[in-house]
Amino acid sequence: MEKIKAAVCYEFGKPLVVEEIEIDPPQQGEVKVRVAATGICHSDIHLIKGEWGGPVPLVPGHEVAGIVEEVGPGVTTAKVGDPAVVCLVRNCGRCHYCTKGLPQMCSGDFALARESRLRNLKGQTLAPGLFTAGFAECVVVDQSQVVPVPSGFSLERAALLACGVVTGVGAVVNTAQVETGSSVAVIGAGGVGLNSLQGAALAGAYPIIAIDLLESKLEKAKEFGATHCLRVGDGDIAEEIRKITSGRGADYAFVTVGTVKAIEQAVELVGKRGTVVIVGLPPVDTLVSFSAMSLVRAEKRIIGSRMGSVRLGVDVPRLVDLHNCGHLKLEELISGRYPLEEINEAIELMNQGKALRNMIVFA
Repeated sequence: MEKIKAAVCYEFGKPLVVEEIEIDPPQQGEVKVRVAATGICHSDIHLIKGEWGGPVPLVPGHEVAGIVEEVGPGVTTAKVGDPAVVCLVRNCGRCHYCTKGLPQMCSGDFALARESRLRNLKGQTLAPGLFTAGFAECVVVDQSQVVPVPSGFSLERAALLACGVVTGVGAVVNTAQVETGSSVAVIGAGGVGLNSLQGAALAGAYPIIAIDLLESKLEKAKEFGATHCLRVGDGDIAEEIRKITSGRGADYAFVTVGTVKAIEQAVELVGKRGTVVIVGLPPVDTLVSFSAMSLVRAEKRIIGSRMGSVRLGVDVPRLVDLHNCGHLKLEELISGRYPLEEINEAIELMNQGKALRNMIVFA
């Protein structure tokens, strides 16, 4: 075992405690990664607030990139020294869903689902938040969660590919498979929303409509592909979208914030045969309501998108290439860089909506 620093959540809703903990070496099929950077995602904030339940104490953090430091027996996807993205999605490659090309829905069994490789110095087991525990100097994860990236590729930018980018872009190109010329509305211009806008632009959608409460976020949305911006509170959003789309309503509406109101509103924003894609994660007990008749008459669809229906081994290399040729923004998503000791300040700025993606960087 090794001693490392980590930020631990001992009580939901309370500041994280940065302390020394112990991490075990990787076991069969597992990989240990020395973390270079971890993005702070709103999913981490929901987890820390206790909105999704689960055990404490835990180590949050799941948007990770670093250098492979050690591999367990049977590892074939990465080798020591590889720079790599670490994602929360793991897959067995053998279950019903994996064999259908849906690794994000894997129902396989993993030792790491039953055992933690982390404990504090009192011997107390620490759960790996979102299957990763990325607010730490090292992580031990299943090999399917690790995707090497080219040497020299910025690991801070690579970390963004672990969640925010694959979730936002993937919801458009993988889950919804938006067709060229389709009209797209994106509710929420935060980290995931901006990436859904990027995905819509990559798909050749038009118009691409960003919707948010804050004018500052809408200004940012224009940089990421929005052709039109609507601020919540300035008139009837559904009516404005009908005007922009020649009376039809949007073909697709992506809900990137986890609120009931946003989900219910999205159903009103799409037109005939329109599709609502729920991307943002609401609290576990969230219920929404809408007119079933309106869905039937207009043949509307409501679908969910888990992590952008990501296929790590396919999507991460593709996104790296898109960034390298200038078609995908990454650096522009990073609001600030913080050492682990300042993680609570970085989280609070995210919680207040004052940052797109704050990054925890490790020396």
